[in-house]
Order: sequence, then C-alpha cells, then structure tokens
Amino acid sequence: MAHVTAIRQETAKTAGDERRPLRIWLGLVVLALFALVMVGGATRLTQSGLSITEWKPIHGVMPPLNAQEWQEEFDLYKRIPQYQQMNSDMTLEGFKSIFWWEWAHRLLARSIGILFFLPFLYFLVKGRIERRLTLPLFGIFVLGGLQGAIGWWMVASGLTQLTSVSHYRLAVHLVMACLIFSATIWIMSGLTPHSSDAAPRRGAVFAGVIAFLALFQIYLGALVAGLHAGLAYNTWPLMDGAIIPGDLFIQKPWWINLFENPKTVQFVHRCGAYLLFAAVVAQAIWLFRNARGSTHCRRGIVLLALVTIQAGLGIAALLTQVDLHAALTHQAGALVVLGFAIAHWRGFIGEYPRETRAAV
Repeated sequence: MAHVTAIRQETAKTAGDERRPLRIWLGLVVLALFALVMVGGATRLTQSGLSITEWKPIHGVMPPLNAQEWQEEFDLYKRIPQYQQMNSDMTLEGFKSIFWWEWAHRLLARSIGILFFLPFLYFLVKGRIERRLTLPLFGIFVLGGLQGAIGWWMVASGLTQLTSVSHYRLAVHLVMACLIFSATIWIMSGLTPHSSDAAPRRGAVFAGVIAFLALFQIYLGALVAGLHAGLAYNTWPLMDGAIIPGDLFIQKPWWINLFENPKTVQFVHRCGAYLLFAAVVAQAIWLFRNARGSTHCRRGIVLLALVTIQAGLGIAALLTQVDLHAALTHQAGALVVLGFAIAHWRGFIGEYPRETRAAV
C-alpha cells in the first residue's frame, strides 16, 4: 500500500513539474495585464488617452523621432475638441507629457500580445498544452485582439464631439481587460496543485457570486471614472449631507440616472461596495462554521482582509478628490481583489485532472 502511495505521489510530482512552465508563463501574463490596466488608469487620470488620434497597430509602435514628427502629432491633436475646448494653451512639451502615457499603454498592450502568443505557440508545438486548454487559451488571445479594437473604438468616441471618451465605452474596455485578466488567473489556478481539503457544499456558488460582485463593482467604478463622478460629493459616510442623498432620479426616464447622472452613479458604486463587503463577511462566517481550519476558510479570511483594505482605499480616493496616487492605488486594489476572488472560486473546484496525454 505504501509503495502504491509513493508511486502516486511521484506521478503527481512529475505532472506538476510538467505544468510548472505553463504556470510561470501565465503568471507573467497576469503581471503584465496588471501593469497594463495600471498604465491605462494613469493614462485616463492624466487625460492622456486622446493624445494619439490615429490607430496604427504596426506603424504606431514607433514614437515620433524628430521635431517634425512631433509637430505632426501635435497638429493632429489640435484638431480634436479636447485640445480646442480644454487645452488650447498647451505647448509642444506639454503635449509630449500626455503622449508618452498613451504610447506606453499601447506599446505594453502590443507586447502582451507577443508575450502570450509566442510561448503559446511554442508550448502547443511541443505538446505541453493539455488538449482541453488549447481552445480556452487561444480564446484569451482572440479576446486580446478584440480588446485592441475596443480600445480604439473607445478613443474614437472622443475625437469628434466629446472632450473625453464615452464612459460607456470606457466601461466596456475596462471590463474586457478584467475578463482577460480573470480568465488567465482561472486557467493558471487550475494548473496549480490544490489542497486536499474537502470543499463545503455550495462553496463554489458562494465564491462565484463574490467574484461576479467584484467584477461588477469595477464596472461601476469605470462609470464613475468616465463621468468624473468622484470629483463631487467627497465626504463619507454621508453623501451630499445624507446617507441616501436626494435627486438620485432627477433625469427622465428614471433608469438613465443609473448610467448618466454622476450623483446616482457614485451612490450606486458606494452601494456596490457595501454589498460586496457584506457578501465577503457572510462568506467568511459561513466558511468558519462549515470548513474551519481548511484552506478554503483561510482564503475566505484573506479575501475579507483584502476587501476591507480596498474599501479604505476607495474612501481615501474619494476624500482626496481623486488624487492620482490614491486613485491608482484604489484601482490596483480592485484588481487584486478580483484576481484573488477568481483564484478563491477556482479553489473550490480543484485543479484540472491529469490528462493521459497532452495536446499535439
């Protein structure tokens, strides 16, 4: 019996060693995606997203290399409403400061495409990717390409009439980035050796709901950012002097307030934070009662700590009237919470069963 157990342990160790390069690769992709979202946040907060007015997926890799090229880029920027209505006194040096943020964001996005696709192709040719993962991984690559198109679709919304991008398109762009980020973590977590602790019944459903709430809260945050709603009502816990402020549904029809009334959007974002916090507290209590001492319970407590910290970061961003550093830290916290919630959810399901043969 001991001999059989030893053989099984050795087999599991060998299989784990075979998956390690995939986990490292996907881990690097996750870190790069995290950096991309953060640079995107800085681009938005510095109002740099409209500084490049053309979409050149190949030629756009190269920045302006001389004074004439810089002036050409600046002249293109002068044609759009943001310059004409907000930045008409901007100098060429000022333009360069916003250009580099957007250029870095686009370059990092292109680099992630290479970081993902070339190792994917290598592992696929070498038969290191298990058959069931081939389509999901290729699907992530396709979503990455679609995300590039969504990014330009978002930028295009601010080139003719608006002085900033459409907050609807901004929300789509951020949510898509989070979906790619989450899908990568989900697959990576499935390749990671899991604890043998028994998962409590319905634990995966509970964790899945929390992961959805974390993603939905990011969507609400994107609407707040797109409408610059965080620049008003910078008090907490009261908002406009009340727990439930007035004039939340002043626009007609009533439901449009949920998307276009900055006051209502900020209030809903606050409510979303309270709901997420309550759900995480409830899960931690439930896990403590039903799976005390297990890995699942410990992860639930860590998730509660992360959400608590994130709530504090959100309040700090609000009270500082969306200070650049406070806002970026809050965005980073949102990604950390989402990523951990996805891994926590995946932990209830366990790692992928070993396939008898890899994909070819």
